[in-house]
Amino acid sequence: MPRTKPKSRPKPEDSSPVRGSLAAFQSHVFAWFAAHKRDLPWRKSQDPYRIWISEIMLQQTQVATVKQYFRRFTAEFPQVSDLAAAQQQQVLRLWEGLGYYRRARQLHAAAKEIVERFDGKFPQTVDEIQSLPGIGRYTAGAIASIAYGHKAPILEANTQRLFARLIGWDQALTTSASQKRLWRFAEEILPDQEVGIFNQALMEIGSLVCTPKNPSCSQCPLAAHCQAYQQGRQDEIPQPKKKIEFIPITEIALVVRRRNEVLVRQCGQDERWAGLWDFPRFAVADEADLGPVETQLKEASGIWASLGSHMTTIKHGVTKYRITLLCHEMTYQKGRLRPEAGPDGQSRVWQWRDASHLTDLPLSTTGRKLAKLV
Repeated sequence: MPRTKPKSRPKPEDSSPVRGSLAAFQSHVFAWFAAHKRDLPWRKSQDPYRIWISEIMLQQTQVATVKQYFRRFTAEFPQVSDLAAAQQQQVLRLWEGLGYYRRARQLHAAAKEIVERFDGKFPQTVDEIQSLPGIGRYTAGAIASIAYGHKAPILEANTQRLFARLIGWDQALTTSASQKRLWRFAEEILPDQEVGIFNQALMEIGSLVCTPKNPSCSQCPLAAHCQAYQQGRQDEIPQPKKKIEFIPITEIALVVRRRNEVLVRQCGQDERWAGLWDFPRFAVADEADLGPVETQLKEASGIWASLGSHMTTIKHGVTKYRITLLCHEMTYQKGRLRPEAGPDGQSRVWQWRDASHLTDLPLSTTGRKLAKLV
């Protein structure tokens, strides 16, 4: 009977989650970050509150944009108790322009929970942090590792791309199989010490070096560990996202004047820009026929006004929509504002506002642009 050939023992590097030695991989990550990390305001301390604010702001937003917002927000609300005690309108006003306003509302709600459930002290475990409104697995891991040094993995846009290239993962990143694989990889590569620095370094490499297009592979500290680079497939991995098919729509915004006042409306909780203020706006089927707008305004607000001149046209995008916003003057004729319950139960969804005080309100982006013309 022929003898079975014994299986060769795997080399130590064969069990590494990365190409080559894991210890070398971790060393390269730390060394690169020590030499190249950016000087960012939220890196001045390990305060979990400030790390949390920065992580929420950085979702869907560029670092350069976030820096000024972070400084202004933390100056106004230096402690979590200050944020919890603030009025939502104040929070939204400071968030104005960052977009994705649900983040601000959830941030405010989470601050209140920290005060009520945790006596004003930021929770420390991943599970407790993740139990707060608006905090998912990534954000909880980032806070727990950076603020407290816990061995928690992270996975966000920059590290997803970096990890997929490192392991040569050419599947769509949005599938559950891809997410499971990448989260496992994120866990496998964690060092035992300085996890927060390591996680920040990975995000920085993804942001500055392993970019979506034309990655700087020749300057990458992890090129020797990267399967996509070794195979010459860094431009194919990760698999491109499906292109969004944008839907064009036309709306009209109305500057209704009554002497020195203009009419504004607070957006409802189930609407775009919930909690923010805006000028009355309606969808229009045909920009050449705006006659129905006067009736729409009357039915919505109780106010009769006559349509006046065209002020400007603003083009902007919201999720999958590309909006052409026609901005017109209107002159008040008669009628009283119809009571409608606001977010706090008060009838204040519609308001006459002195034109000179419009800037005091948290406005939508297009509302802010239009307010400057009023």
